[in-house]
Order: sequence, then structure tokens, then C-alpha cells
Amino acid sequence: MNNELARLEGEGVEGVQGNEIHEAEEHFDKLREECGVMAIYNHHDAARLTYWGLYSLQHRGQESAGIASADGQNVNDIKGMGLVSEIFTDDVLQKLPGHMAIGHTRYSTTGDSALLNAQPISVESTKGLIAIAHNGNLVNLGNSRERLERDGAVFQTTSDSEIIIQLIAHSTRSTLIDCIADSLSQVEGAFSIVMMTRNRIFAARDPHGFRPLSMGRIAGVDGAPDTFVFASETCAFDLLHAKYERDVKPGELVMVSEDGVTSVFFDTHTRQASCIFEHVYFARPDSRIYGRWVQKSRDEMGRQLARESHVDADLVVPVPDSGVTAALGYAAESGIPFNFGLIRNHYVGRTFIQPEQRVRDFGVRMKLNPMRSLLEGKRVILIDDSIIRGTTSRKIVRMVRAAGATEVHMRISCPPTVSPCFYGVDTPSKKDLIAANQSIEEICKFIEADSLAYLSLVGLTHSCTKGEPLNGLEPGDFCTACYTGDYPTDWVDVREILPATASV
Repeated sequence: MNNELARLEGEGVEGVQGNEIHEAEEHFDKLREECGVMAIYNHHDAARLTYWGLYSLQHRGQESAGIASADGQNVNDIKGMGLVSEIFTDDVLQKLPGHMAIGHTRYSTTGDSALLNAQPISVESTKGLIAIAHNGNLVNLGNSRERLERDGAVFQTTSDSEIIIQLIAHSTRSTLIDCIADSLSQVEGAFSIVMMTRNRIFAARDPHGFRPLSMGRIAGVDGAPDTFVFASETCAFDLLHAKYERDVKPGELVMVSEDGVTSVFFDTHTRQASCIFEHVYFARPDSRIYGRWVQKSRDEMGRQLARESHVDADLVVPVPDSGVTAALGYAAESGIPFNFGLIRNHYVGRTFIQPEQRVRDFGVRMKLNPMRSLLEGKRVILIDDSIIRGTTSRKIVRMVRAAGATEVHMRISCPPTVSPCFYGVDTPSKKDLIAANQSIEEICKFIEADSLAYLSLVGLTHSCTKGEPLNGLEPGDFCTACYTGDYPTDWVDVREILPATASV
């Protein structure tokens, strides 16, 4: 999952430029959600609605994007490297006719980010043409792929998403929905999937419910049939004026056709383990994830953090943008004033031309600029969502001190990250996670803060379940493996079995 960093820092690799090492460090100092998926059924301009939805999900993947559309007879797909708005101009969208569409925006994990592995992936199989877009990561794909190739499957990509289509093609069940359910019951790991044939849309979540997937509806005008919408996050519904109906349930497969909505369950016995980091960082605060508003969870994280680790200070400052909501909660609970002491430049992409490596902290200063007028002479509490490698946190602490802060106290709105994720999240290996190798006191010294405190695990799960019902979820229904090392599945590091594979 850490191919880029391994390429730069692995044994036997010499002559790597300092800027490349610096860029890799910056990339892996935040956990990255790997994908967003979108589907539209029964709209005359389905591809355009999918484009709008992907635009809302851009934060979930910025390397490639794609849309496939169908009109009942033909399926067309267009994919490209880059941002959604860069790929899908008006002229491009006109090449995607039809009343159905699925879309995908992607980061890569276990493989490269080549256009070959951009999604949706369309495969003509014995069950007809199937297009798939997948958010997640399969952990038993090596054995499945090997078995399928022995049975005659020919893979067009190195993406694990194609394995699902090949399993469908080789299923002996009588109906397509049963073939899909059969295939999904054979794979293990995280998958929130949208699929499309020439006349139907399918949506499914893995039995653990690792990644989110919601269903919405746009009311038909003047008696026309309703439009059905599926998306990784409900913020995509808002732009389309779609009403949120419910989440696709763990282990559920939903089919939408001209006969309406059909639902089957391919697994009802697996313990739910939904990724709690969706509420900590991945999802937009205006989304409803697992039936609960992300904004509410993050506000409570900040409040609970203030209860657990109060410190006397003059100002609460978020690390933008991910620390803003928790910082608001911390300030409200503690009574310490909140202000934007760090201003983010939103026009800096993932890569940019840097000076020589000896110009320390340049990358962070390109993205963040301190407000000296607010920070000078103040005791500052910095609020962030996580510390992964620690390098970025140290640079930010230095920046705030250089702007005149007399004290800098770092507060993190989740527990220490001690284990990598194998369920569709781009994380470094354990040796590169600072909390897996150093104590909180040692991390505090490394980042050069006056004090450091994390939200407790109990405090985090409490924050994500307090108040309104969360689709019946209890604190134990979350995956917290990145904080505990306790994985819900018998995970397999896919690098050891299939180095060329690419996740979603």
C-alpha cells in the first residue's frame, strides 16, 4: 500500500532527489481516503448529474476520474487523469448519453495511478457488459485472481475491482442479481460498489460496512418516475436536490430497474465494523455518514477533547481545514476564544515545484500562513484531526512559534494512529507511523510542542454515537484498527502476494 514511499526510501534505491522524498513525506503525513463513487438511474442527463456528484466527492480522490453511461442499448465510458472538472467539459459530457450513469474519483493504493486502472471499469462478460466503480480494498484478491485465471479469466487491468466482475462472469447462479450476490460473498475486505449493465444499476456494501454508501431520490416532475441516486457521501445529494432515503446496509445488494428497487442480502451474520475515520477526517462535515451528521460528531470530538485534556491558553486555532469543526467544539466547551490563526491557500495542489530540500518547511508554508497579529504573545492550542508521521505537525508548530506564540499546545481529535489500514485507505507501513514507535511524550518532543494530548478511544466512539440514533450503531460497531491493531478481518498485505495489483 506504500509503493511510492517504498520506491523512494526502500533498500537499494539511490540517487533519489530530496524534493521527491519531501513530497512523499508530505503525502503520507495524512491518511487519504481512496475513492468516491456515484450512480444515477432514470434521468435524461444522467452523466451530467454524475459529474456534479463527483464534483462534490472530489476530496475522496484527486488522481483520476471516470463516468460510464448507458441508454438501454449502448454503454459509453470516459476516464482521465486529474480532477473531475478538468476531465469532464461540456463537450465530453455530450459523448455520454443515456438515462443511467455511474462515476468514480480515485486515489491509488496498492498499485500505480495509471489511466489503465481508472474507473469505472467496463468488461464484456458471459453475463453481458458490466461496468463497476469501487471504493475500498479487497484483502483476499491474490487467491481469487489466481483461481479465476486458472479457470480462463483474462484480466484487462491490475485493479482488484475487476476481480468482482470476473467472479460474476464465472458464477453458476441463474439470475444476474444472484450472480452478483454470489460473487460478493466470495471476496473479503472493504467494498462499497456501484455497477451498471445496459439497463440496470446495482449498489452494494461489504458485510462489515467499512465504507459508506447512501441512496437518495429525486422526485419526478409532473408524474414522471423518480430518479434514484447512490453516492459515497450525502453531500453529493445536496447539489442534485436529491432527498436522502437511507444507507445501503452492510451485506446488502440493491438493484434498480424499470421494475423498481429490489434488495437482497448476501451476508447477514458478519459483525459490523464501519470505518470511524470517516467521521474523524475523510468525509465532508456536511455529509451524513452511517446515518449521522459528520459535523455533529466532530463538534463532540472537540468538546470531549477539551474535557479530557484542558490546558490554560489564550486562543484555540484549528489546522485548516480538517481541524476546524473539532476546534469549534473545543473552544465552546473550554470557553477559550477560537480564531483562524492559520490561513490555508486552497490553490496548492498535491504537487508543486519546490526549492532545494535545505529550504526547510517550504511545503507547509506554501499551504498555510500564520496570522502574526493573532498569534503574537499568545498561548495557543492547535487542534488537528491526526498525527501520522509527525513531520507536518512539527513544521506547523515551528511556524506558529515563529509568528510569536509564547506556548503551543497540540490537541488531536482522535487516538494515536498505531496501525496501517488495509480497507481502502492510503497509509504508511507501521514503521513510519510515529505513534507506533514513540510514546506521546516522545512525539511531543519531536513536534516541538509544549504539550500534546490525543482524544481517547472511548471518547472518540462516544462522540460518534452520542445523541441521535446512528442507524442503531453502537460504539463497538466501528472499525478502530488503526488505533488498536485489532483488524475485523484476517487481513493480507497484498504487496506480499500480488505486487502489481492496484486498488481503487
